[in-house]
Amino acid sequence: MIFRYSEWREGQDKSKLTFDELMRLFSQMLLHTNGDVNDALHWMTDLDDKYQLFDDKEGVGFDEFLDWLKKEGYLQEYDDILALTHKGSRRIRQDALNEIFSSLRKSPMGEHESPFSGEGIERLSETKPYKFGDQPSNIDFTSTINNAIKREGIDDFHLKEEDFEVYETEHLTSCATVLMLDISHSMILYGEDRITPAKKVALALSEMILTRYPKDSLDIVVFGDKAMEVNLQDIHKIAVGPYHTNTKDALELGLRILKKKRNVNKQVFMITDGKPSAIFDRGRLFKNPFGLDRKIVNQTLNAARHCRKNKITITTFMVARDPWLVDFVKELTEVNKGRAYYSSLNKLGEYIFVDYIRNRKQRLR
Repeated sequence: MIFRYSEWREGQDKSKLTFDELMRLFSQMLLHTNGDVNDALHWMTDLDDKYQLFDDKEGVGFDEFLDWLKKEGYLQEYDDILALTHKGSRRIRQDALNEIFSSLRKSPMGEHESPFSGEGIERLSETKPYKFGDQPSNIDFTSTINNAIKREGIDDFHLKEEDFEVYETEHLTSCATVLMLDISHSMILYGEDRITPAKKVALALSEMILTRYPKDSLDIVVFGDKAMEVNLQDIHKIAVGPYHTNTKDALELGLRILKKKRNVNKQVFMITDGKPSAIFDRGRLFKNPFGLDRKIVNQTLNAARHCRKNKITITTFMVARDPWLVDFVKELTEVNKGRAYYSSLNKLGEYIFVDYIRNRKQRLR
């Protein structure tokens, strides 16, 4: 597999990379190697041969970096085998979150006024007539006074209950999310790595929920020939295989997971680059990689309908422009009343985070 690394500035002083900067690069390597620590370190030495990442004279050589990883608790050695610790997994999530939110802060769309909002009440610009139970702090005094003047005039000004108006509010409610990652073979075909950005989004989203939204839940599902859950600690290990795309099995698994949740809002995020090409039929895998097989498509759409009946919204992020994929996602979105985006790989995290935070809001009336 060939990876193309961009934004390397040839003129920069590479000998001044700190341990922390080297760790961020190491996190990237771990994503590409599906969590294989030895392979990631080998790639680091290859990059050092070409770009002189380490500087033994300044005490930031490879051996010193490896000792630092162990001392900080990111790596642990078992019988001469290096393994990532829980702290190391958390550091990868943190690096992914920082990278994605860094791009969000630079976004001209302005979707994230504050990416670190927690639970609470947010005042809107719209107003409504006051009803018993509304918070006095949300009274719109300008509109209230105007209503009294319109009713009686300025000379006989006095307030009645019907004059009062309050601002509309949105309450940030708890949310249960299932993030589905396509691991079919096409996610690494044609020299384009689509699975690594998808894993990075899963890592960042899990870190944001764990640290900023502790009442929310996130479950990770991968799907190829079949769908299965992945532990949050193992996201960086997700690998593509010689699989077809069983979208129906993924939706059914996501539905079973979300039915057990007590959160107010429930949603599915699905990242895929291909149309559904497989289903289980009477316990056996039925597959057809050519075109849109109506047997496969119709059963997959039925799974999307079941999600809708359970008030579960599906948001699909397409990381390819395959016409068959676009046609299928259009049908899926209509059936589920969900959303769909075509996303370039470098904007995938931005779109998902904008949608996640937006979907956590529910208007109170």
